Amino acid sequence: MPHRVVDLFRSSAHSLESSLTKKSASGPARRRDYPDRAAPGSRSSERASSSALFLEDCSDGLPAPPYTPQGRMEGSRASSFSSDSHKEHGSSHPHHHKISFPSVHFGRSSKDSNSSSSATLDWALESPPLVMYGDAETSSGALLSGQLFLNIKQEGLEIDSLCATLSVHVTQKKPFANHCSECTNQRTELKRWDLLQNPLAMAKGEHSFPFSVLLDGHLPASMDSPLIAISYEFKAEARPRRGLPLAPIKLDKALDVRRSIPSSETPHHSVRVFPPTNIRASAHYPQLIHPIGNYTLALRLDDVAKLNSKVNTVEYWKLKKLIWKLEETTKTVAPACGRHSPKLGQGTEGQQNKKGVIRTETRVIGEKTLFSGWKSNYASPTDSMIELELDYSLAKHAKYACDSKSRDGTEVTHQLMVELVVAQEWAPVNKPSLVTHTGVGRILRMHFGTILTERGGIGISWDNEAPPIYQDVPPSPPAYCQETRFSAEHTIDEVIDPLDGYARSHSSSLSGRS
Repeated sequence: MPHRVVDLFRSSAHSLESSLTKKSASGPARRRDYPDRAAPGSRSSERASSSALFLEDCSDGLPAPPYTPQGRMEGSRASSFSSDSHKEHGSSHPHHHKISFPSVHFGRSSKDSNSSSSATLDWALESPPLVMYGDAETSSGALLSGQLFLNIKQEGLEIDSLCATLSVHVTQKKPFANHCSECTNQRTELKRWDLLQNPLAMAKGEHSFPFSVLLDGHLPASMDSPLIAISYEFKAEARPRRGLPLAPIKLDKALDVRRSIPSSETPHHSVRVFPPTNIRASAHYPQLIHPIGNYTLALRLDDVAKLNSKVNTVEYWKLKKLIWKLEETTKTVAPACGRHSPKLGQGTEGQQNKKGVIRTETRVIGEKTLFSGWKSNYASPTDSMIELELDYSLAKHAKYACDSKSRDGTEVTHQLMVELVVAQEWAPVNKPSLVTHTGVGRILRMHFGTILTERGGIGISWDNEAPPIYQDVPPSPPAYCQETRFSAEHTIDEVIDPLDGYARSHSSSLSGRS
């Protein structure tokens, strides 16, 4: 179809040029004979030629159309057009011919160009970054507070309503039903503010409206994983009075909500045994890591040598290769919408059986293979060991999601996988240098549970920033144990002990008087 449309426009342009050429030739003079005076129909010819050039440029790269008798068609169209032009030229009222292309638009239409808005919306956050300190069970949440600014540019503009909403948007990348918008997107409104209760004619200038909300600690943090994406959306809308030719003023913002779990002061200790061998692995590692930074796992392998008294030989396990990986596992439940969730057969009317599909996916966010970097000691069968310090971190441009667990079934966990490849060798007890390979190997695989979380920085939980509350203070002031009555003869210095300096000066003055 595109090549046919191009041919149609090209044939129309050629017929128009031929007819205009005949018409100018039948006139008293041509344009090239009178360069200072524009010939009749020159504007239309220039317009047609520019349109033809534009269409020819746009047709570059299109496939060649099938063979059609184009010359005969162009000749017939040119002859009919020229005959009609001669007839109109011979009449008393000549008409100028114009060809319009309704489907081709050059430039921007007046309908698309919107007039300057009569009002704008903006916001300013006054609270610190939204960070939930602690896990979902113990966290007190994060406090969000700020101001919404409505800038009125037209005096006396009437606003019917001004509202703002905060919602959490969950996007299932592998939904229950493909190509279903309701199964893919779930929005939950957390807070709504009706900032204008009644219509109001507002003066020109900037008007501020404060808002605040406490995000519960069980809410998930913002994330973007292969299965699910969670984001927090703040939307505000101001509607002008009905009847005014003004569109609603809208504001859409995204909030970044994070979670920070406090780290332990002491490293985690883990001991593993790998039967049927006697190898025992002892590891010290930090259980909590951050996306930015390097961390160290101290690993020691004991009992890597064994004495075989029957043949008077010593068997060694030597480390050949080490592989470490940081794995992220995402587990979520893709819920079904109302159309795809079947109704209960014998249940109450209006109720639906909520169902979903469990999705699980694991990705690697950091890995490395080592062939050296450890120390081995085979001095005696009873005192043999392999020691190493493993440095690990996230990959440079890795996409990650911090540990999270929410009530809707979404859970993100991390683990450090260490894989050791060991080979068995033996040597006589009297000649330990005569090593012989047995061809026996083992793969020792260990998994260490790791928590990936954001750094807390210098911030603390919002409830710790509040002033202290004295709950033990009674409603009335405390009563004195002994009531003191003053008379005219006694002074306050005789009842209350003065300060040391004042007491010495007062005693010296009294001694001088005496």
